[in-house]
Amino acid sequence: MNWITNYVRPKLTSLLGPREVPENLWIKCPETGEMVFRKDLEANQWVVPSSGVHMKISARERLQAFFDDAAFDTVELPKVPVDPLKFRDSKRYTDRLKEYRSKTGLEDSVLVATGTIESQPIVAAVQDFAFMGGSLGMAAGEAIVTAAQKAVDLHRPLVLFAGSGGARMQEGILSLMQLPRTTVAVDMVKDAGLPYIVVLTNPTTGGVTASYAMLGDVHIAEPGALIGFAGARVIEQTIREKLPEGFQRSEYLMEHGMVDMVVHRHDLKPTIARLLKILMHVPVAPAQAALPAPEAA
Repeated sequence: MNWITNYVRPKLTSLLGPREVPENLWIKCPETGEMVFRKDLEANQWVVPSSGVHMKISARERLQAFFDDAAFDTVELPKVPVDPLKFRDSKRYTDRLKEYRSKTGLEDSVLVATGTIESQPIVAAVQDFAFMGGSLGMAAGEAIVTAAQKAVDLHRPLVLFAGSGGARMQEGILSLMQLPRTTVAVDMVKDAGLPYIVVLTNPTTGGVTASYAMLGDVHIAEPGALIGFAGARVIEQTIREKLPEGFQRSEYLMEHGMVDMVVHRHDLKPTIARLLKILMHVPVAPAQAALPAPEAA
């Protein structure tokens, strides 16, 4: 008991007492340590306004920002066997899947959708790093194959946003089998004469970079993205040399010819739309000649 509880009226007491603060109201920038208001990040497509650091963005938020009027139709994906190897580490694999499905609202790490960007119809596939590190398993492999087949059936370009730590260890050899399967699927798109554009996001590593993520007609990387097969520490321990500054980052890779361009997240939509119009030979309306100014009466 104190003077507040004894003498201050209940309504005033509620003002003086502790107030609940919503979780995740502020987000810490992983590069600079700056605290950023969550709503500001969401409004800026998860790019830190002051530093330009590109943070991870969910698959649905990316599609909403990418498609015209935030309108798209998700493609139903085929079911795959769950935990055929009966894998268990500190948790059962089936329990991990349930946990991530509850957290993300996704069935697995890849979301496939159809829609338009600047009136150009496309098929898009997005890997969500929040779902088990965007790892490639049977369901994700089946999603990419389905996206490629959908692009061929609709005669539309395929745009893929890669973001993954690599193959899913809980599925063993069944996960590694997805590398050749997705490679064949990409070839199917190219055989149909359709463009295949890959956007490399942070991070894109492991078996994903050994297959469909490096088979695009055009490779676009977001600023500061980590892209590579093995990690820098593993490479340094293997070759016993110190790697250059910025090794495996998108800017370094563009300088050395591994990616075609580094594009800010806000500019991805107009850049990809322009590339697709060129690759799909979309006729451009001729510019109208300027009319002469009317003569003064």
